[in-house]
Amino acid sequence: MMPTVAPLDIEGHVLTATFLGDIPVFAAASGSIHRLDGGEKVIQAHQGLLACVKDPATQTLVSGGEDGKVLRISHDGSVIELANVPRKWISVVAAGPQGAVAYAVGKTAYVRLADGTVKEFTEDRTIEALDFAPKGLRVAAARYNGVTLHWIGTTGAPVDLEWKGAHTGVTFSPDGRFVVTTMQESALHGWKLDSKSADTRHMRMTGYPAKVKSLSWSVKGKWLASSGAPAAIVWPFAGKDGPMGKAPLELGTRANIMVTQVSFHPAEEVLAIGYIDGMILAVRIADGKEALLRRPGKGAITSMGWSATGKLLAYASEAGDCGVIDISA
Repeated sequence: MMPTVAPLDIEGHVLTATFLGDIPVFAAASGSIHRLDGGEKVIQAHQGLLACVKDPATQTLVSGGEDGKVLRISHDGSVIELANVPRKWISVVAAGPQGAVAYAVGKTAYVRLADGTVKEFTEDRTIEALDFAPKGLRVAAARYNGVTLHWIGTTGAPVDLEWKGAHTGVTFSPDGRFVVTTMQESALHGWKLDSKSADTRHMRMTGYPAKVKSLSWSVKGKWLASSGAPAAIVWPFAGKDGPMGKAPLELGTRANIMVTQVSFHPAEEVLAIGYIDGMILAVRIADGKEALLRRPGKGAITSMGWSATGKLLAYASEAGDCGVIDISA
C-alpha cells in the first residue's frame, strides 16, 4: 500500500520543506513561506530567499535573503528580524544552541547570541558554509582550502583544518567528534577532532559522480548519508576512526537516476531518499528494505523534513511540487 500524500503546488523553486512543531512549512526561493495550518497560509518573508535552515531547539526557521535580512520565522508565521546588512546577499546561515544564529557576508561571519550580542570573525577567503558544534558555542566556517573552528565568547584560538580545494558545505557529527565538508570536486572530506591534543586525522570520501549537495546524520550519528550518486551513499561513523578504511553502504540504487536529497528518520535508522525525477524512497539501514513513498513527479527533490514523531515527511521540488507524506497510513 502506498502511503497517503497531501500535495501542494507552489510557484517556482522551493528550498526547504520541514516541520515546525506539527506544522508543515515550505520556504520558496521567491521569499514566500507556506504553512499548512488549517489550510495553506502564506507570508512574504524576503525579497528573494537564499538560505533557510530549521532551528530544532526553538522549532523555528532561520533564513537569509537577497534583501540582506536574517529572519527567525515561527510556526504561526510570526517573523523576527535578527540582522539587516543593506545591499548584501545573505546566502549562508546556521542555527546553534542557546538561541544563537550565525550568518556570513563575504569573508566575515557573524554570530548573534540570544541576548542580541553579535560576535564577528573574518577569514582570508569567502565563507561558503557555517555549522555549530552540538555542544558549546563553537562554529565551523567552510572556505577555500579547509575549515576554521571558532569558539564564540571565549579566548580560545581558532583551529584551522586544512585540505586543498573548495569546501562548499560543513557539518559536525552529532557527538562533535567529526567535521565533514562537501567539496566542489564531487567528494567529501572529514576530520576527526581529538579533544586531548591539537591532532586531527583526515578522512577522504571520494568516488561520487556528481557534487554532493545533501547530507544527513542518523539519529545517534552512526551513519552519514549523502547525495551525489545514483544511490544514497551512507558512510559508517560508529567506530572511533569513523569511515577510515571502510566502504559505504549504497542504498536505493537506481540505474542512472541521481539522488538529490537524503533525510534520516528522527528516531529510527531509516533513510528517506529523494531523486532527480521526483521519486522518494524510504530504506531501512538494517536490511536495505525499501518502501516507495512517492512516485516520480515534477522536478528534482530539493528538500525533505520529518515530523517529530517520524510519521509524516514533508518534501519539496525545484518545480514547486511539494507535499506531506503520511507513512503511518
